[in-house]
Amino acid sequence: METDEIKKLEEIKALSARLFTTLKPMHDKRGMYNAEIRVYDYYELASVITNLIKLCIIAVDQDSAEVPHTVENQNIDIGLILGIALQLFPIDEFELITEISYLYNDQKDETKADYE
Repeated sequence: METDEIKKLEEIKALSARLFTTLKPMHDKRGMYNAEIRVYDYYELASVITNLIKLCIIAVDQDSAEVPHTVENQNIDIGLILGIALQLFPIDEFELITEISYLYNDQKDETKADYE
């Protein structure tokens, strides 16, 4: 392998160690990963779960399109659900893809300068 290619691979390895952050290996035989969400307390976790369930009820029963009247709080906190989605979004991994593309792009310095 050429020296330049070896340097690129070493840089990719270093970037990967720093930027692969969304999924954490479980270190078991199944090869599964954990994705983490952060909540303030059990009440917020319960709110996330109930809002997801209410959203699913409406998605499944589109004809009536409402949370059953037996549910005390029928409002759905979409902001809370979107906040969880943002926590799970792999932004660091997208940065890794960008950095790798710079390594293999002849116009690396020009393109990178446009983003800074």
